[in-house]
Amino acid sequence: MRWFEGCLELLDQTKLPSEVAYVRCTTSDEVVSAIKSMVVRGAPAIGVAGAYGVALAGIRALNDVQEADFYNFLNGACEQIAASRPTAVNLTWAVERMRSAWSGSGLREPREVVDLLVSEAKRLHQSDFESNKRLSRYGAKLVPKGARILTHCNAGALATTGHGTALGVIRTAFEKDKTLHVIADETRPLLQGARLTTWELTIEGIPTTLITDNMAGHLMAKSEIDLVLVGADRVAANGDVANKIGTYMVAVLAARHNIPFYVACPWSSIDLKTVTGDAIIIEERDAGEVLGYSSLRWAPDNVRVRNPAFDVTPAELVTAIITDRGVIDGPSTASIRVFNQGVHT
Repeated sequence: MRWFEGCLELLDQTKLPSEVAYVRCTTSDEVVSAIKSMVVRGAPAIGVAGAYGVALAGIRALNDVQEADFYNFLNGACEQIAASRPTAVNLTWAVERMRSAWSGSGLREPREVVDLLVSEAKRLHQSDFESNKRLSRYGAKLVPKGARILTHCNAGALATTGHGTALGVIRTAFEKDKTLHVIADETRPLLQGARLTTWELTIEGIPTTLITDNMAGHLMAKSEIDLVLVGADRVAANGDVANKIGTYMVAVLAARHNIPFYVACPWSSIDLKTVTGDAIIIEERDAGEVLGYSSLRWAPDNVRVRNPAFDVTPAELVTAIITDRGVIDGPSTASIRVFNQGVHT
C-alpha cells in the first residue's frame, strides 16, 4: 500500500497473480469496501489500511462536514472501519491508536487534527514494517539449515506493509541459507497460498512447492516437512491463535508427527482483552467463495454452504509464538503476561 497525494493506493490482491493493479481509495467508505472485498488482506495490512481510512475520514469531514459535526463524523467512520472485518484484532487496535492520537493531543482545530491523523497513519505504516523485520530476525534463528517449511495462507509482504511475518522469517532465514525449501498449501477457498504466497516467493527466487491443503498430512507422514510456520489474525491472552481456516487442521497434523508449529505475528496481534480463543468472533464469508472461484462454479448454487474464514488453534498445539518482542516458547497466559510486562530476553 502507499499514501499518495492524499489518497490510499492498495495493490488489488484479488487480481493476483494474473494482474498487478491498484485500487485508489479517497474516502473511508472505499477503504472499508477494499477491506471487506479482500483487495487488502492480512491482519497487519488491514490495520494500517484502517488507520489511513481514519485519516481519509478526517479529510472528508474537513471539506464536507460542519465543524460542529467533525468529531461525530470521525467517530462514526472509526466504528465503521473497525467493524469491517471482526476477527483480526489489528484493525480495531489501529483504529483505537488513531482515536488516542487525536484525543490525547489536545488539538481542537480540525485542520490540525487531520494533519495529525495523516502523520499517525504514516507512523503506524513504518512501525509495522520495522516490527516485521525484528520478528523475522528472532524467527530465523529457529529455522534449521535446509529446513522444509510448510506455510498456510499468506503471511508475507502482501499481508503486511512489507517483508511479512511468517514469510518474513523465511526471507530472513533464506538470506543465510539458500538450501531451505517452502511448501505452500493452496489455502482454500480463496487460494491465498497458491495465488499470493507462491507469487511472492518465486519472485524472490526462494524454492517453493505448491500442494493442495489435503496433502500436508501425507508429506508429514513421509518426513518431508521439518516445521510449520504460519501467521495470525488474533492471539488470545492464553496463547490460542486465530488464523486462516485450516490452520487448526495443520497444527493437529504437526502435533501428531512431532513437527514444530510456529506462529509469527507482531505484538499488536496479541489481544490481552480476549481471555481464550473461545471468545474470538469468527467471520463467516459469502457462500459464493466455496461454490467456486472467480467465474468458475463447481457446485450447485442451491447447496448449503458454511464458510468460516478463520479457525482457532489451541495454545497447547503451538510450539512458540514469534513476535517483535521476542519468541514466546510454549505460549500460555503466564508466558504472554511476562512478555507484556517486558520481562524477557
